[in-house]
Amino acid sequence: MSFDSTPAAEWCGVSKRYGEALALDDLSLAARPGEFLTLLGPSGCGKTTCLRLLGGFEGPDAGAVFLAGQDVTGLPPHRREVNTVFQSYALFPHLDVRGNLAFGLRTQRLPAPEIARRVYEVAELVALDGLLDRRPDQLSGGQRQRVALARALVCAPRVLLLDEPLSALDARLRAQVRGELRALQRRLGLTFVFVTHDQEEALTLSDRVAVLNAGRVEQVGTPEDIYQRPASRFVAGFVGHANLLEAEVRSHDADGLRCVLPGGVGIVAPASPAHSAGTRVTLLIRPENVRLAMSPDVGANCYSAEVVERTFQGAGTLLTLALQGTGKPSLRLRVLQPGAAPALGAGAAVLVSIDPADVRVLP
Repeated sequence: MSFDSTPAAEWCGVSKRYGEALALDDLSLAARPGEFLTLLGPSGCGKTTCLRLLGGFEGPDAGAVFLAGQDVTGLPPHRREVNTVFQSYALFPHLDVRGNLAFGLRTQRLPAPEIARRVYEVAELVALDGLLDRRPDQLSGGQRQRVALARALVCAPRVLLLDEPLSALDARLRAQVRGELRALQRRLGLTFVFVTHDQEEALTLSDRVAVLNAGRVEQVGTPEDIYQRPASRFVAGFVGHANLLEAEVRSHDADGLRCVLPGGVGIVAPASPAHSAGTRVTLLIRPENVRLAMSPDVGANCYSAEVVERTFQGAGTLLTLALQGTGKPSLRLRVLQPGAAPALGAGAAVLVSIDPADVRVLP
């Protein structure tokens, strides 16, 4: 995907307080034209505040907000080329679907034939053309979500802001609408700025993900970058399951970084000359990269362990293991088994191995 050089939307050194609470702390971030950018993070990290600043519903205490290179910090919402899909949908209950979709166009005083044409076109785009005469209380949750989306799209915004719009849907419908939303964004080529705390949504929908924490951007990158190459302990622990192990570097050579875990257990990570002997590091190992070994392995990173807990997750099973020989309390390691793997209950003795290439030394 190629992008223009001028960001579609940009926050430049933005700070925002609500009383004593710091919502955004000198935050800078840009959304490229035509991309699906997701703001991901825990509750209270500043995600929705970012949207409200971009939409004009709030003003920053410091910094500036830009749309297509234009400083819009002081402009009211109706003078910005953005629209918002809210978590609650905020549909007019006394209007049918046609009336909800036409409302924004009528405030622009467009001719009636133009309003009718645009309403039908956007309704057809989101498969609502057969439901235009129904009121919101006559629609399913997924249909109401489509009305909210269509109402935001009908005014042809430059940037579409989506504030956790799928959170009210059940899991099956949420997955369905998620796919429809991504397909629609690709078809229209609009810039979407999407807010969620759901990691799966962020990883499956986005061109890029911005992980926020305490009002700051921890990392911006593709979903693969965020998951496979986290830039901090916070990102590693927030996105996906993670084994985060504290270790001390003993030596490094061409074969790798040799570390020791609590209890004296050795582990080898990829070579990292930046870390000298005696350095304390945090190692990241994803549970899916820990393999159950069928026989003792004389190579690096092979350990005896005991199953402490087994959690069935449908497509796979998450095991919590206690590594032997690591003292009390024992070092715990999580392992993700494929769904077809043999069932192992609590107390079972196992051998596990970890490829040194799958051990990441966090910055």
